[in-house]
Amino acid sequence: MTAAPSPDFRPKENLAVITVHLRYEIDPEKVAEFQEYGQRWIRLVGRFGGVHHGYFLPSEGDSDEAFALFTFPSFREYEEYRTAAAVDPECIAAIRYATETKCIRRYERRFLSPVFE
Repeated sequence: MTAAPSPDFRPKENLAVITVHLRYEIDPEKVAEFQEYGQRWIRLVGRFGGVHHGYFLPSEGDSDEAFALFTFPSFREYEEYRTAAAVDPECIAAIRYATETKCIRRYERRFLSPVFE
């Protein structure tokens, strides 16, 4: 799991780096299934040019809340990822897995602009 983008991970064409923050409400009885779902997406985001910072599963506190963070060099590249992922067989299979296992009850997506040195 990468804590922050590597030093060469910088905006292209003077476009801002975009980090996506996902907050999930998950079934606390299906944490293992959600972990499997997350592990699939970590690899997939990387394949599409993003840097995944990991999925964060419940440990203490709320047992039905999990998070994920990943970054793309620009919002444009994030949109290209979303378009490509919508028709990619592995991405479709990952979504189908979450639907079939019902490990995700709902999610929220936020776009953040990270601050580096």
